[in-house]
Amino acid sequence: MKAIVVSSHGGPEVLEWRDHETGEPGPGEVRIRHEAVGLNFIDVYFRTGLYPAPNGLPLVPGNEGAGTVIAVGEGVTRFGKGDRVAYAGPIGAYAEERVIDAEKLVKVPDGIDLDVAAGMMLKGMTAEYLLCRTHKVEPGDTILFHAAAGGVGLIAGQWAKALGATVIGTVGSAEKAELAAANGYDHVINYRTEDFVARVKDITKGKGVDVVYDSVGKDTFPGSLDCLRPRGLWACFGQSSGPIEPFNMSILAQKGSLFATRPTLFTYIASRPDLEASANALFDVVARGTVKIGINQRYRLADAAQAHADLEGRKTTGVTVLKP
Repeated sequence: MKAIVVSSHGGPEVLEWRDHETGEPGPGEVRIRHEAVGLNFIDVYFRTGLYPAPNGLPLVPGNEGAGTVIAVGEGVTRFGKGDRVAYAGPIGAYAEERVIDAEKLVKVPDGIDLDVAAGMMLKGMTAEYLLCRTHKVEPGDTILFHAAAGGVGLIAGQWAKALGATVIGTVGSAEKAELAAANGYDHVINYRTEDFVARVKDITKGKGVDVVYDSVGKDTFPGSLDCLRPRGLWACFGQSSGPIEPFNMSILAQKGSLFATRPTLFTYIASRPDLEASANALFDVVARGTVKIGINQRYRLADAAQAHADLEGRKTTGVTVLKP
């Protein structure tokens, strides 16, 4: 079996395609053969060492995938050989096959392609918890979503629009602006040519938005806070531009008694009921056509280094999958 292995932290060049031992499933585990693996910015964080690997190095990266169950360990009753399954976490997806805790898997409905499932689980369930639980978006809300043309952004734009919100997004190019506009965004701001804070104030007639969903981090702080209405929520769920420097909490008071949170998907799906509820909500909106998942890039898993370089170079949009 082959996998992408990281033996030392660094750039995309440390992603090595090599033989890797999988092992047999133990109690409560299953072995799956991947049909596809999702690409996410969190993979970069683990590759560079920004996020510490759970078991140190060497590391098989990747937190999202879909495939078929090929072996079942003792005590597993939820799944059997041949079941179509998908997951978001734990780490170890960049492999032809893997052994995984059965409690982390969900069954993929027959109407959803495994490539689509592989590319949407982490991003789609992230959109679910942000829009439905971190801040429950209601009709009449106005939201700002940074990186609107990214994997989470394209899903969130469609979903938030269906929930009745006015949806504002930021992007880094004219091409990405067109893509975001076709995926639910009422207003799209190109932050390379416009001041996004001023544009948000203009769009909202000075009131500000109810919530800012921010996966960019350093480059959008503290501007994101200036886009919020009094008592609005800043949900910083990523840091693609780099970590935010420590700041004095009094800035939240100065800018309108604001709320701030640093959520992560893995907290929101830590329990089996929460995982199933989140996955089922995602499967439902995709099956109904409320949210359409387009796979905009496909790479061979062996070419993961190129995929990472393109991701960090902002050359990708939407969902990207790696094919074993």
